[in-house]
Amino acid sequence: MVQNIKRTKIINDPSDLVPLLQVFNSKLHSQVFDELSAGWKTEEELREITGKDVIKSLDALRQGGLIENRWRMPEPGASPVMEYRTSYSEVRTNFQCTMKELSDIIMIAFSMDESLRKLSEEMEVEVLKGNASLLNLVRTFDKSPMFLKAVAKRSNRIVVKGQRFEVIKDK
Repeated sequence: MVQNIKRTKIINDPSDLVPLLQVFNSKLHSQVFDELSAGWKTEEELREITGKDVIKSLDALRQGGLIENRWRMPEPGASPVMEYRTSYSEVRTNFQCTMKELSDIIMIAFSMDESLRKLSEEMEVEVLKGNASLLNLVRTFDKSPMFLKAVAKRSNRIVVKGQRFEVIKDK
């Protein structure tokens, strides 16, 4: 039974493509997304369907803003369990960028380059020191705003909030 979610994810910033490209570049993440499109499922149910650990997939989908969760009412005497489903059935993009910026976004999403991880860590240090403004970080790292936002969107420790960055505290 396919669930009829009629919500559209609107992407106005090209850097928002980074987590989406990363999610759908993985066979397992895509499979988990497809299963959650069919309805609410728990981590255990997803593990049984895929035969694999799905925690990283759920984290990637959550980071991309593609899933929602709720507590499943348990059988009497049992503990409640978190269940998930997709948040969107469609996507609409509404942005303009240079070909260089698009090239950077695609490279950042798919690259295994160690220098991107290092840049992300350096950005995190700067943000923790109070240098959280996008414009200040552009000056500090001599990179374009789009490039830095894309690197932050790739990170699971930095979030972009308007023109500022924040570091996510450990879970």
